[in-house]
Amino acid sequence: MPTPLISRRVAVIGAGAAGLAAAHELQREGHNVVVFEREIQIGGTWVYDPRVESDPLSLDPSRSIIHSSLYCSLRTNLQREVMGFIDYPFIPKDDHTRDPRRYPGHREVLLYLQDFAREFGIEDMVRLQTEVVYVGLVEETNKWKVRSKKKRENNDEFEDEIYDAVVVCNGHYTEPCVAQIPGISSWPGKQMHSHNYRIPDLFQDQVVILIGSSLSANEISREIAGVAKEIHVTSRSVRDETYEQQSGYDNMWIHSMIESVHENGSVIFRNGRVVVADIILHCTGYKYHFPFLETNGIVTVDDNRVGPLFKHVFPPALAPWLSFVGLQRKIAPFPIFELQSKWIADVLSGRIELPSQEEMMEDIEAFYLSLEASNVPKRYTHNMGDSQFDYSNWLGAQCGCEGFEEWRIQKYYASGIGRRLRPDTYRDHEEEDDHHLVLEIHQIK
Repeated sequence: MPTPLISRRVAVIGAGAAGLAAAHELQREGHNVVVFEREIQIGGTWVYDPRVESDPLSLDPSRSIIHSSLYCSLRTNLQREVMGFIDYPFIPKDDHTRDPRRYPGHREVLLYLQDFAREFGIEDMVRLQTEVVYVGLVEETNKWKVRSKKKRENNDEFEDEIYDAVVVCNGHYTEPCVAQIPGISSWPGKQMHSHNYRIPDLFQDQVVILIGSSLSANEISREIAGVAKEIHVTSRSVRDETYEQQSGYDNMWIHSMIESVHENGSVIFRNGRVVVADIILHCTGYKYHFPFLETNGIVTVDDNRVGPLFKHVFPPALAPWLSFVGLQRKIAPFPIFELQSKWIADVLSGRIELPSQEEMMEDIEAFYLSLEASNVPKRYTHNMGDSQFDYSNWLGAQCGCEGFEEWRIQKYYASGIGRRLRPDTYRDHEEEDDHHLVLEIHQIK
């Protein structure tokens, strides 16, 4: 006879897209789930907050933390069909208050996540305004103590609870990375991180240095160009001699990385150019940050590598009782979260058996060696890109379901091509051969 499935008591930390996916799959597999969310509503990074932090660089540990990094004009950089969950397609609603565009604004994504939570009864599992302040192993057991802090009007209320397993889904767009620049302590200009960017007005008539080469850096530079006097974009990914005007703009230039900055306001680039600037905007990404998690050194963050993790999810020495969802970057996020969550739920119930601790460690070590052989820096351990498709297929095979559908892969690549060829207009460009894919997606639901 088959082994009966086991129901576990599971704590999910965070009610963004990853936490909602985890809660749904865990509940579907029969587990008892509690989702902790420190904000006043679900949605995680997709909750737009016009406020910014008191420290523009977000380095002051005593600052009041704003979770979201969304800026006002942000639209998705993947088509809605591609980024949606496999089991709950992100199709336009027949509602005039909703955003029907293929690349919708951030509000539409938040509403979609709220729809998802309602559809599957996830809202009842979520404790809002409840921050997890400590997660640690109960001595001589595989269980976890979770200490949470409930926000109250007069004083905070703390509670300790015991769980069989913890799934960490707290996101990675809150704790900024900032570029280290020689001479910055005496440079008189302003600095801020894109975490605190909302609208371009602050940059009116300013000479701006923007550091970064990510999609958000490109988007923000183009938006700021509409109001700034000059924008000088720099990153470590370009050659030292680089100096060129950005096509389509008369006030934007691409430079090599900054060599140094000085007391007179000057910024010297490695290409030899000198610019006197008003502000440096760091579009330099984020750190993985788990201030609540105590694993006695078993799980660490080293140069933005969270590890050791088997398939970016399970730390072998603590598996399956501790897991992570949503660490990867450069992916179609929601379906990856969904497949990871299916895997975790099935492992916890006993439907799937993990390899031995030794076998998982060997797999991790082989993965790290492959990154090293390909000259991939440690800080890019969780960047996936093309490898996400094999990864999704592997997860699907574990769970007895399909990975990414062929149409999803096609549209993912089509979005990338559009971004490169038409960076200012790709979101509103309809490909002639796209309609049969849209019909196929709409027939799923």
